[in-house]
Amino acid sequence: MQVIAAGYFIIDGFEDVLGQLSKGVTADLVMECVVAFALLLAVVVGALELRRALASARETEKALLAARGAMADLVALKFAEWKLSASEADVARFAMKGCTIGEIARMRNSAEGTVRSQLSNVYAKAGVASQSMLVAQFIDELL
Repeated sequence: MQVIAAGYFIIDGFEDVLGQLSKGVTADLVMECVVAFALLLAVVVGALELRRALASARETEKALLAARGAMADLVALKFAEWKLSASEADVARFAMKGCTIGEIARMRNSAEGTVRSQLSNVYAKAGVASQSMLVAQFIDELL
């Protein structure tokens, strides 16, 4: 839309200048042409900035995907190192996401006691005493 407006004002300004050549060009007419070109320049700069912002967003998304992949790899490596069973790994992932024992039990269709026992095994194998310490194991690796 801005391109159309800029084009209109530039064409209008040239028509006015051509029509006024015999009478002399006025300051108002010159100002109208300057403003029209400024609008066109603003449209071009805006388009270039939008292009740069979109490219930056794509790069950020790529970096985020790489970080997610690196985190997933780190989690899998640590779980293998700790020799977690599939159930323990599942429970550990939910715990790392901040889920409560009750939430984990509901999502896994398990009893809370079972989840509590599995979490105790995870904490023992990881050498930690709590959910926050489990998460800290991974944050330390990333920092």
